[in-house]
Amino acid sequence: MPALAAILVMIGILGLLIAVHELGHFLAARLQGIYVNRFSIGFGPIVWKYQGKHTEYALRSIPLGGYVGFPDEDPDSTIPLSDPNLMRNRPILDRAIVISAGVIANLIFAYLLLLTEVSIVGVPGGIQYQPGVLIAQVATDVSPVAAEAGIQAKDIVLTVDGQPLGQAEAARDTLMKSIQESKGKPIQLHIQRQGQELDLQIVPEQAEDGIPRIGVQLAPNGWLVRRPIRHPGELFTTAAQEFQKIMGFMAHTLIQFVRNFRESASQVAGPVGIVAIGADMARTDITSLFQFAAVISVNLAFINILPLPALDGGQLAFLLLEGLRGKPIPNNIQEGVMQVGLVLLLGLGVFMIVLDTAKLMT
Repeated sequence: MPALAAILVMIGILGLLIAVHELGHFLAARLQGIYVNRFSIGFGPIVWKYQGKHTEYALRSIPLGGYVGFPDEDPDSTIPLSDPNLMRNRPILDRAIVISAGVIANLIFAYLLLLTEVSIVGVPGGIQYQPGVLIAQVATDVSPVAAEAGIQAKDIVLTVDGQPLGQAEAARDTLMKSIQESKGKPIQLHIQRQGQELDLQIVPEQAEDGIPRIGVQLAPNGWLVRRPIRHPGELFTTAAQEFQKIMGFMAHTLIQFVRNFRESASQVAGPVGIVAIGADMARTDITSLFQFAAVISVNLAFINILPLPALDGGQLAFLLLEGLRGKPIPNNIQEGVMQVGLVLLLGLGVFMIVLDTAKLMT
């Protein structure tokens, strides 16, 4: 797939995931008879809009999210404030359903994406290993040694100090052991790169924990072999297993992010970074986008459920406080917190776009 087409496909996928999230809020409100006067994808100036009977549908210029608007928040609304179908006049449970529906929609959509992927490419049938160890990523933030020696991502290390590494997980363990036992001495690597072979010498660097490192992420040299599904039950169970893996991965990643914020923050990707990664995948294997989109959809759900202002979790926190107090938090306090949160969220989004763009340029 051409690069521009891949980028457009990935932008479309991000827009779709945002639309799914907002559609969850919209449907949860309308199915309960709650008034909705705005459905927007993006923020800022309007690029396109359509005025329906009760709702304005809009596409805006800043693609950093979206929102569903209610007449309660519109000073020009002609609906009486006592109307029982206003969001503010509904019981806490009704409002909680509307607020959490976006997260639920993203999780359901992620499972549907995995169902589609499994039905197209089949179920995992094992890994086909090849000799050597794959350099999955060159991590200069861990150590610059590998990058300075000329090692690149997707290189395959075939031998270390003249000894073949073999294949499967054992090959990776052998290379790691050679690096860790180098004791500051150079090691010789025979590498395969895009059909060519070359020799490189590298001296592992002693890390703060005392373990020599070269600044790479290693992976077995192999690929997943898939087979067709045998019956419908296998389709649903395999998709459920893939969904469970993604959920577990996201939970683990969030915990690690909190524990090691300084190290993890440098690895976070914003919208531009996500588009770049997805576009690269689209150029090599279009079917891999199903799982990538499922991961992003689950990621959106995890982020939105955090109890932070301007996110769904922040609004649910206000509902919890209302339930504990027996009366709502004053509107001016809620609006002030949400507005500050929205400004910070948009500012973070713009910062991530600039940061991602700088990373791509370098």
